[in-house]
Amino acid sequence: CPPLGLETLKITDFQLHASTAKRYGLGAHRGRLNIQAGVNENDFYDGAWCAGRNDPYQWIEVDARRLTKFTGVITQGRNSLWSSDWVTSYRVLVSNDSHAWTAVRNESGDVVFEGNSEKEIPVLNMLPAPLVARYIRINPRSWFGEGSICMRLEILGCPLPDPNNYYHRRNEMTTTDNLDFKHHNYKEMRQLMKTVNRMCPNITRIYNIGKSNQGLKLYAVEISDNPGEHEVGEPEFRYIAGAHGNEVLGRELILLLMQFMCQEYLAGNPRIVHLVEDTRIHLLPSVNPDGYDKAYKAGSELGGWSLGRWTQDGIDINNNFPDLNSLLWESEDQKKSKRKVPNHHIPIPDWYLSENATVAVETRAIIAWMEKIPFVLGGNLQGGELVVAYPYDMARSAWKTQDYTATPDDHVFRWLAYSYASTHRLMADARRRACHTQDFQKEDGTVNGASWHTVAGSINDFSYLHTNCFELSIYVGCDKYPHESELPEEWENNRESLIVFMEQVHRGIKGIVRDVHGKGIPSAVISVEGVNHDIRTGADGDYWRLLNPGEYVVGVKAEGYAAATKTCEVGYDMGATQCDFTISKTNLARIKEIM
Repeated sequence: CPPLGLETLKITDFQLHASTAKRYGLGAHRGRLNIQAGVNENDFYDGAWCAGRNDPYQWIEVDARRLTKFTGVITQGRNSLWSSDWVTSYRVLVSNDSHAWTAVRNESGDVVFEGNSEKEIPVLNMLPAPLVARYIRINPRSWFGEGSICMRLEILGCPLPDPNNYYHRRNEMTTTDNLDFKHHNYKEMRQLMKTVNRMCPNITRIYNIGKSNQGLKLYAVEISDNPGEHEVGEPEFRYIAGAHGNEVLGRELILLLMQFMCQEYLAGNPRIVHLVEDTRIHLLPSVNPDGYDKAYKAGSELGGWSLGRWTQDGIDINNNFPDLNSLLWESEDQKKSKRKVPNHHIPIPDWYLSENATVAVETRAIIAWMEKIPFVLGGNLQGGELVVAYPYDMARSAWKTQDYTATPDDHVFRWLAYSYASTHRLMADARRRACHTQDFQKEDGTVNGASWHTVAGSINDFSYLHTNCFELSIYVGCDKYPHESELPEEWENNRESLIVFMEQVHRGIKGIVRDVHGKGIPSAVISVEGVNHDIRTGADGDYWRLLNPGEYVVGVKAEGYAAATKTCEVGYDMGATQCDFTISKTNLARIKEIM
């Protein structure tokens, strides 16, 4: 049977009870598999249920609110930097009224299950035979000698049909989309891509951007009315997932999205047809297939919080990019510095490009991909939380671990984050329970990355400072690796948001910078008055600049050409405002041509 949903929060705090608790932050509501403690492990957000006393009469109980066939229990110890607490053995009891309890037994008496030998690795125990009841109780019998009775758990159980049960009807979620709702290993992922390509050969293309440490190709699917080529005037968008190999939900959402877009395009859905014909979309579901393989082999509930997170050589891809923030801020702070750094397209430092640098082959492949294709907007799907994080991810103050650090495009990033969060079924819901310790509702399910936790070398910051692309991290669910049975509901939670976010690539201004003969000028710098961040035109002279509605003074300059400015207005309707430029060569450039 699948998990009841302690980790996914399907089981509410009101369904969890315990004999005693050491304090509120270690109450029964914190006894959820993989729950993470706050940095301070304070009274409100600690990393487990911990009993108020260490004796064999303690228990934690789950009310399934309906008759359920219980089949197994998964346990962990306490998530803590400072404490070592876990239960080494326990009994399981069931009840229909929470008063009369029956212990799980075998021929020799009450079964005492073997628990954990450390605090993080989940341990699964299957019941000798399934038991049908409403309540299930875990009774610790022994625990780590130098610690306390502390547990995190998940219960495996199949709810029995009960059309009269209000709680079941309220929480039931179905989908009408005919998609492949399962976890796909590497071979199955590749096969699914081929199936989509066969169904929609005129709008899809499969390609790879490189290989993983173990030699697995990093496959992407392109969706466009002219796959394989950049169309002048058409923006490029990307979704990536699986940089942390154990954050599996994003990978499956991207695979579902490519199926959905193919089906809806064939069905003539005008919204999807418009998106495909006016946008070049790239979907890269597995940036770290080596890490995914480790998590997949363990299974959805047994990998813990971190198995498969890193690459084969132990690198966190998300934070493995060049730290360009420090170069920019150092230049800005030292006005007289001889080393001037531009506010955009900052070059990668030489040390990072050396063979000896600690850079994953997957990271290098992504950077080459980002430099090759003129992306305008991107979403990096992650897991373990329910929030959209926008740049900067690195705090400008070196002495603070949490400090709101805005980009010059802060208002645009905040809108982009809100566009996803507000259309998600749960992310911006003020009534929902926080996944772990952070409550993001004051910003409607969004957060500035540096105000959450500072990191150097993030993909979002690098994308903004080295390319034209605005990238955000989208945390799509509390459970990094949900059970297969949860995928239809997670798809429904995220489907509209995934589409709305793609549509934002058409927000702002776009145009072509040409010379007097009508030829596009590459690498021309596009600036917006009042915004200290420029972008550059592509190889054909075309550009896109994400902006919120308003009136802007836009400038263009290119080497050997006279600079020009014009006023461009961005409206509230979806669709970028056309803002073309024709610029002529300077007199000096003309003289050089003649000579």
